[in-house]
Amino acid sequence: MQPGQFDMQALLQQAQNMQQQMAEAQQQLAETEITGNAGNDLVKATVTGGGELVSLTIDPKIVDPEDVDTLQDLVIAAIKDANTKAQQLVEQKLGPLAQGGLGGLLG
Repeated sequence: MQPGQFDMQALLQQAQNMQQQMAEAQQQLAETEITGNAGNDLVKATVTGGGELVSLTIDPKIVDPEDVDTLQDLVIAAIKDANTKAQQLVEQKLGPLAQGGLGGLLG
């Protein structure tokens, strides 16, 4: 190959390596559990790095049959908190690949 010529084989190898690294990172994220909370830990929600809700814990002292709206709001807030933390972890682990790009590889 002459200097200045495009090395397609090297580009394909680099893309294959990136794909393997991304698959490994995605597998690790899918197995990682992240907990979010609301109401000073009265409601806790745990999600995987893939966004699957795997646990919801509600402290009995927050359960008030006369005020279900507050409990519902806390549940939603805890799930949102867990999902936000999970998304931050995804972005941290996958970097530019989390955005769907190739990190400037193609221009």
